[in-house]
Amino acid sequence: MLQSPRGRPPGRRDALRAAGLLGCLLALLLVVLLSIGFGARQLSFGEVWHGLLDSGSPGYTAVHRMRLPRTLLGLLAGAALGVAGGLMQALTRNPLADPGLLGINAGASAAVATATSVLGVASFTGYVWFALAGAGIASVLVYAVGGGRGATPARLALAGAALNAVLYSYVSAAMLLDTASLERMRFWTTGSLAGAQPSTVVALLPFVAAGLLLAPALARPLNAMALGDDSARALGARPALVQATAILAVTLLCGAATAACGPIVFVGLMVPHLVRALTGPDLRWLLPYCALLAPVLLLGADVLGRVLGRPGELQVGIVTAVLGGPFFLYFARRGKAAQV
Repeated sequence: MLQSPRGRPPGRRDALRAAGLLGCLLALLLVVLLSIGFGARQLSFGEVWHGLLDSGSPGYTAVHRMRLPRTLLGLLAGAALGVAGGLMQALTRNPLADPGLLGINAGASAAVATATSVLGVASFTGYVWFALAGAGIASVLVYAVGGGRGATPARLALAGAALNAVLYSYVSAAMLLDTASLERMRFWTTGSLAGAQPSTVVALLPFVAAGLLLAPALARPLNAMALGDDSARALGARPALVQATAILAVTLLCGAATAACGPIVFVGLMVPHLVRALTGPDLRWLLPYCALLAPVLLLGADVLGRVLGRPGELQVGIVTAVLGGPFFLYFARRGKAAQV
């Protein structure tokens, strides 16, 4: 019988992966319940339950106006960042890459900083278009500087690193030179779910949905490209088109998530890397796992920040940075930046 690389029959390995997806779904359900049940304001289980069902209950406002939108925003943003990270790591063939590697988050942040300081934009519906435009322009610049149709993963990574440095310097300068802009953006730049509103969730949904619909179509060609561009062409893939489509998907996912929550770091790095240890490099399995486990990480970090920071809260971007920094250093020190 044909055996998988880890010594299991392919059918059994697929069954284990499917069972793992079910486990991820249960973990996501648990963290959703925790996100609704815990917050800076303490509510009993009964108060939370009545707040969900009874508009006249004392907990209704806290649950429906704050915790539910925050939880839904965490679900969408987490899935967006996780899938974007999986795509980026496959595109660059570097398991330590994240969506910020190509300057996409920096482009979105620079555009939002400009909109805030120059035009006075202060809402997600205003942010999102600037963020998407900034992310798109940054993607095109990195792709062009990295070699265009002849771009290689190494060139894309170097171009993205250079653009990151320039754009984040611009963001810092814009905030320091404009006090009003600094006040509006000081929580946004740390990454937070605290400003979630129902309108934010509704506005975010189409962009994330579009990116998540593109991602599965990229799984097979990106799997083929892992063997090299020549082998990918022999298997029917078109590397230039696949690269452009992957960058479009990442732009939609990261641009919208960054506009809504700010530049949250390490989610797109940690989750795909950990998932790869469970599923292997096959994107047909890796991307669904990322879509489920990245919200688990993001919402879990948000709940932890709310509990530890009582009566205030720690921003989720701070918590993910504290968790992700040691993770990145550990794997970078081990030299696990092999191709994926």
